[in-house]
Parts: sequence; structure tokens; C-alpha cells
Amino acid sequence: MMASLISVIIAFSLFAAAGIQVALTNFQVVGRAVDSQQAFNVAEAGLNYYLWHLNHNSTDYKDGTSVTTQDPSLGYGPFTHNYINKDGQTAGSYSIYVKPPVTGSTVVTVRSVGVAGGSKLKRTVQAQIGSPSFANYGVVSDSALWFGNTETADGPVHSNQGIRMDGTNTSTVSSGSATYTPPGSLGGDGAVHNGVWCNTGVTTPINCVSRPKTNWVYPVTAVDFNQVSTSLCTIKKIAFAANSATASLATQSNACTQVPTTRTSSYLPQRSATYNLSRGYLIQLNTNGTYDLYNVNGETDTNTTYSTSLSLTAVATGISIPASGVIYAEDNVWVRSNPTYHGRVTIAAGKLASTNTSNYANIVLADQLLYTTKNGTDAVGLIAQDSVILAPYAPPRTGAFNFEVDAAVLSQTGEVWYPGTYRSDTNRCTRGWSASNQTFLFYGSVAARQTWTWSWLFGASACGDAAFLSGTGYVGGLVNNTSEYDYNLRYSPPPSYPLTAGYNILSWREVLTKP
Repeated sequence: MMASLISVIIAFSLFAAAGIQVALTNFQVVGRAVDSQQAFNVAEAGLNYYLWHLNHNSTDYKDGTSVTTQDPSLGYGPFTHNYINKDGQTAGSYSIYVKPPVTGSTVVTVRSVGVAGGSKLKRTVQAQIGSPSFANYGVVSDSALWFGNTETADGPVHSNQGIRMDGTNTSTVSSGSATYTPPGSLGGDGAVHNGVWCNTGVTTPINCVSRPKTNWVYPVTAVDFNQVSTSLCTIKKIAFAANSATASLATQSNACTQVPTTRTSSYLPQRSATYNLSRGYLIQLNTNGTYDLYNVNGETDTNTTYSTSLSLTAVATGISIPASGVIYAEDNVWVRSNPTYHGRVTIAAGKLASTNTSNYANIVLADQLLYTTKNGTDAVGLIAQDSVILAPYAPPRTGAFNFEVDAAVLSQTGEVWYPGTYRSDTNRCTRGWSASNQTFLFYGSVAARQTWTWSWLFGASACGDAAFLSGTGYVGGLVNNTSEYDYNLRYSPPPSYPLTAGYNILSWREVLTKP
């Protein structure tokens, strides 16, 4: 009996010891899980702290310190702060590394390593923090938009007024208005419609009634096109500062109304005090990352090619793109690539010394503008004080073609468009291309203060050089057009491209390795 009793006691003791060990192990596991989650929360707090910091000091990548060296992969840091919880207690700490944006970008990489109080467990998170630019949209406009049932809205699309979306959309479609009355030229029928809507009579290729509408958002905060004026001023100062001949002007209080006559690689002076829509500069972007410069002495846009339409005088060839990536012209600019462009550049055209809106500068797409690569390495930003114009002589005159423009384009006050009439003959409709083998691809981003369109419908009566399309009537411009958003622009816009808002967290992830 005694032996049996001892055996039972030993057995119970072993079971009890095992139970206690399991309980202790579970307690430790739970404790580590709690510490791990707290460390993760503290690390996230570090990201939120630096988001707040950048919104108050957008160019400080050193956390208010005077450090001068940075890790090649992580940037400046570590900058360590205690994490204070809602009860005012120190609940851990986070260490931040800040990697500044590359030239021309606004995207800052922030890594935060969090440690919970009383624990050695670490969790690391990393975020891309940047200011959204106008290039964050496939199309953004201060005016109403209409996508027909054969058109695709690629990338985020926004209108401050409203959008009729009869075509397919691949991303968010947003409006600054809860309701609006669309003009007849942009799909209106005289009635008030939601900020984003479609015509219920449209059933193909996408059915208006049954289509998904979860990413139609309205009303949202309007995009402020007025701030582009400030951006043009900033770009002009950057262009001044890039060369010793004009650097002293960059810091003057009236820098933006200065009109020096000195030409540099980053600044092109006005051609003459008397403004002329048909005069300015042709910038030819080269594959080797340089540009050639010509004076444009006249334009006859009823002609058939850029070389016959423009009266040109060579100024210089093989000009290096400035380190700032910015070229500012105090006049109109025509642009093309030869044959492709490899690099990153923003070209801005504005006459900021003039308050006469009829003297505002334009940018004209005179021919194809092609990237060498479409992986984000190459980017061209075109910012016009007035309009960005696809010239009637830019596409091939006849025959089959695949015409293309690669760029992020922005008009401060005017349109982004193929014009409906010639500038040199305003009573004559521009030429049209309607054959299925005559196509136009726009790859990039469009920001238009007013109208955006690549084609026109003129009706049943013959109209200048318009093409006749059976079942439709006379059309101008490129009927078979596709606008494709360059998603690389979302995180890496062209140099110094105008911003639409403060800093936001664009993306984040947990890093499973130690910094």
C-alpha cells in the first residue's frame, strides 16, 4: 500500500510540475506576444512622429539635429525618443532613421525601431512618406470631365466639379462636389447629377447600372490649382540658383518677376518684350540625357510636320540637363524627343512678370515625346502657365501610325488639349485622324485647369481639315486615343513637380531584419 501511495504522489507531483511548466511557458509566450505588439505600436508611433515633423519642417531630414553623416542605405540617424503613453508614462522608445529624397522627389524613407518598456524585444517598420503631387493622378481637372463608354480612366481621376464616367475606371474616381450640373459639351443633359455618375442608357462595354461604384468618391477636398503659380515661382528660383550668372537673383524678394537676359542651361530668357504666341524656344530632349535648343521665330500650325510648321534657328546642342533637373523658360516652349529621352527633367514656361493673362506662356507638344525606359528612370514634367497643346502637325499627316507622348503635363490656367481650330486660322477646324490603324497613346499624367481632350466631334457638316467618321460625323484630333497612367509618378514625380497637399504616408511595411 505504501509503495502504491508513493507512486500516486510521485505521479501527481510530475503532472503538477508539468502543468506549472506549461503555465509558465504560456505566460512567457503571452508576455512576449504582448511585448512584441507593444514594440510594434511604439515603432508605428515613431513613423507618425516623423510624419508630423515633416509637415512642420518639410526639409529637415535630421530630426532637428546638426548631424552631417548618414548611413548609405538608412540615411541620417538613429534619433531616439521615449514613447509616452496616454497616461503620461514612458512605455518604451523608438529610434528613427531618415533617408532624404533623391533630387526632384518628395519621398522620404523613414525607418522606426520600437522597443517596449521593460523589454528587449524590437519591432521595425519602414514607410515611404511624401507629399502628393499633381502627378499622383492619371487625370485631374478644375473643370468637369466626361469619359465616354469607349474610353478608359486609367489611374486615379479627380475633378473639382464632377465626372460623367461612362467608360471603365481602373482606380479611384473622385469629385470635389456632391452634385453638379454638367455642361452639354461634357455629357450634360440639363439635370443635376451626383459628383460622379454615368448614363444609365450606357450598357456596353460596361453597364452603367450594374457596374461597381465603390471607388467613386464624392465630395472630397478640392485640388487647389491656384498654388501652381507659387510652384512656378519656386521652379524659377531653382533655375536661377543653378547657375552662378543668375544665382544672386534667386534670393531677392522680387525674384519671380526678374527677367534677366542671360541664358543658362536652366534659365531661358524671354525672346522680346513684345509677346508673340508663335515665338519662343524648341527644346529637343536627347537619348544621352542632354538637350538641343532652338529659337522658334514663327509657327504656321496648318502645315503638316513640326519641321515645316516652325521657323527655327539653332542656338546650342548637347546642353547638359541641370543637376536640379529643372529648366525654366520666360517664354513659350515647343518640345520633342530625339528619338527618345533618357533622364529626369521638368520644363516650366511662364511669364511671371506680366499680369496680362493673354501673355501667359504655353508649352506645345511639337512631335513625339518618348521615354527610353518606362520603369521610373525616365520622367518629363511639362508645366505651362497657360496651356499644354498637342500641335495639329505633331502626328503623321497620313497613313498608319502609333503616335505617343510620355510626360506629366500641367496647365496652371488653361487647357491640356488638341485644339479644335488652328491658331494661325481660327475659322478652320483642325485635322482629324479616325482610321483604326491611326492611334495615339498618352503615357503619364494630366492636370488641366480647364478643358482636357485629344479629339473633337464637329457634327454632320464638313469642317476644315476634320476627318469624316461613318456613323459619327466630322471629327478632329486623334479619335483612337488611350491615356495610360504612369504609376511610377506616384512615388517619383518629375523634379520639383507641384504638390497638392502636405506629407502623407504613401506606403509602409514591417522590416524583419535589424537596422
